Amino acid sequence: MKDIRLRHQSGSVVGKIQVTGSKSESNRMLLLQAFFPQIELTNLSNSDDTVAMKSGLESEDAMVDIGHAGTTMRFLTAYFSSLENQEKTLTGSQRMQERPIGILVDALRQLGADITYLKNEGYPPLLIKGKKLSANEVRLSADISSQYITALMLIAPRLAGVLRLHLQGKITSVPYIKMTQSLLHDIGIEASFSGQTIEVSPKIDIAATTHAVESDWSSASYYFGIAALAKEADIRLTTYKVNSLQGDRVLMNIYEKLGVQSSIENNTLHLQKQALHSTSIQLDLSNAPDIAQTIVVSCYGLGIACDIKGLHTLKIKETDRLVALQNELTKLGATIDITDRSFHLYKRNNPIRPNVLIETYHDHRMAMAFAPLALLVPIRIQDADVVTKSYPGFWKDLEMNGFLLG
Repeated sequence: MKDIRLRHQSGSVVGKIQVTGSKSESNRMLLLQAFFPQIELTNLSNSDDTVAMKSGLESEDAMVDIGHAGTTMRFLTAYFSSLENQEKTLTGSQRMQERPIGILVDALRQLGADITYLKNEGYPPLLIKGKKLSANEVRLSADISSQYITALMLIAPRLAGVLRLHLQGKITSVPYIKMTQSLLHDIGIEASFSGQTIEVSPKIDIAATTHAVESDWSSASYYFGIAALAKEADIRLTTYKVNSLQGDRVLMNIYEKLGVQSSIENNTLHLQKQALHSTSIQLDLSNAPDIAQTIVVSCYGLGIACDIKGLHTLKIKETDRLVALQNELTKLGATIDITDRSFHLYKRNNPIRPNVLIETYHDHRMAMAFAPLALLVPIRIQDADVVTKSYPGFWKDLEMNGFLLG
């Protein structure tokens, strides 16, 4: 699939969708399963990132190329560092080679890891010579990416003693760290997170267990956007948990302000359109930055202003998401101000320009965040297959719910 033209036949959406498993949860559990094969996993994500993670863990090749999969790059860097007497070259796409990994590499070196940069200092590709990591005290910046912290927590069971992480600066994406902590607890590994310190105990063996991966809340965000912009909406998504570990569950509270009523019953997330009372919203998405694009596009479609802060991690994603959002919304007629960590969208006073081509910048979330606008005007999406990174069935699911692809 190349560029597509997207529109909706009626503007009203009623349907039921089975959303793929969370790639964040899937990738964490796959790494733990590599250490403890007695873990059985169900409802794994079918995203490119999870396919890359599974392939990387199982690969016997000296070189592992993970493409665009950022989570996989971070997790495998830590994992390969802990495998004694194995040598791996870990690389990825051109964009992946522009995404920093120095904080994680420095932290692993504090544990005794042998890692060499093969091109530019602080960036992939990496030559990793696996060895027994003997140290257990690490200090690292916590304000760049929670995935660095999670990567260290996930290899902690294989260390000689209790891993102690001393986090410096404001901790970003805290719910994702707590997800990792909870998943470790679920398989019997002690992990504590108090203030700026994390401790994880070693573990030689665990009891056999089956873990069902919850469906992805980031993927659910696009249906919140659809419900907000539809004339009428009654959408049911499965499989979701009331006590979800995923930080993006905050969508339920945010979209209540954007005219979407939501509830969870019998593992089904139910979204309904209701009256919109807001003319502007202010948010801090430090703990859930991945849903920023969807929320901004929803606000633009609804014609309301938004101020969002806590977005500093978006500059090092698949693209600089703040600039990408500004570029594409401006094409549609939006007025926007950005800084390196915040986004301000002014109230829309003019009609949305139809048939605009939305560039995706090799970023799956750009394609899916803009898709709900097709309820209001026909739009075109560049490089539509980019959605396979996290949600391969996205366009098919939209077609089943009244969206027309041309």
